[in-house]
Amino acid sequence: MDKMVVVGNGPLKGSVATSGAKNAALPILFSTLLAEGEHVFRNVPKLKDIESTAELLQSLGCETRWDGDVFRVKVSRLQSYEASYDLVRKMRASFLCMGPMLAKYGEAVVSQPGGCAIGSRPIDLHLEGFKALGAEITQKEGYVHAATPKLKGSTFLFETVTVGGTENVMMAATLAKGKTVLENAAKEPEIVDLAEYLNKMGAKITGHGTSVITIEGVEKLTPAEHSIMPDRIEAGTLLIAGAITKGHVTVTKCVPAHLEALIIKMRDAGFKIETTKDTMTVFPCESWNAVDITTAPHPLFPTDLQAQYMALMAVANGTTVITETVFENRFMHVQELIRLGSDITPKTRVAVVRGRPNELTGAQVMATDLRASASLVLAGLVAKGETVVNRIYHLDRGYEKLEDKLSSLGAVIRRIE
Repeated sequence: MDKMVVVGNGPLKGSVATSGAKNAALPILFSTLLAEGEHVFRNVPKLKDIESTAELLQSLGCETRWDGDVFRVKVSRLQSYEASYDLVRKMRASFLCMGPMLAKYGEAVVSQPGGCAIGSRPIDLHLEGFKALGAEITQKEGYVHAATPKLKGSTFLFETVTVGGTENVMMAATLAKGKTVLENAAKEPEIVDLAEYLNKMGAKITGHGTSVITIEGVEKLTPAEHSIMPDRIEAGTLLIAGAITKGHVTVTKCVPAHLEALIIKMRDAGFKIETTKDTMTVFPCESWNAVDITTAPHPLFPTDLQAQYMALMAVANGTTVITETVFENRFMHVQELIRLGSDITPKTRVAVVRGRPNELTGAQVMATDLRASASLVLAGLVAKGETVVNRIYHLDRGYEKLEDKLSSLGAVIRRIE
């Protein structure tokens, strides 16, 4: 397995561009199942999760290919309506193929996604949403079977906010007969990007970006072209990389409005951050103060930046309380940060981070999930000596050539295959 070797090398300097958003690209690629023909996408990140998505689409009978920087998906009538365990187990987002297949072809058989390292991510709200639209759901031998002669619009209230559930049911509702209203829907920018592509295909969706989304069902959708939104989590990670090294870094091709919660907290900590419509710049800061955060659904502080923010607070002045409300097991990076010299006490949902400026030292650490991987790389940028991050295949699921981007800013970082 590949490893990442990071050596503390002082402040990062320069500008770095954000890639396309993984969490927007995945549902959009699965939405192609709603319309036969060729779909054309730009700004798709070249990641392991994109490869896994392409593999699943191919198993159903679609053709996928890179044409330079353009990603094309050609959908013919599917050869299979079954997403196998071997493919779905690689990536929980694979379950997002169910809504489009159910809506377009009236049936879908998808492996249950199984466990997730950072916490339970149940699919029950997806299934309840499909049932509200008239689907019959059965579960046997580890697979979910969904069938319907024709989905019918309905009003459905999500008991808790769910990004994947909102995406899956919204896609299904585009071809349902009549009007569907999704209440307590997720408001993430990735939901908005998906809705915008669905509308390009001919769907009639309004309210995306709010907690109430309305979908007027249509008879047919047709392929379109779309540019995937910038990855707000990667942009936030790169901004923190500049901050934690006391550097001067500009992150380009991003949407600062998507990261308002992070920017507010970093400014409260003492960082000077300037933004334009599509750039963020962090200026050198010799020391910063501890500022508490609580993760929550958008537009509040994103759980996907919690680990990276913890690394930043590990070298702050004072004590930070970090409360994780989204996932119940998202502090697995804590023990690895402690190996680097951090002073952190974790409980189930709360971690107390006692800042130790200039006291981290390099060590062997183990990546446990995607965002944990990023936090260890960030800590390694300011640790004395060499930090070796093992199992970075997690990193490759969500960051496109992170080592190259950090190297362009002056980081000493390399991959060992």
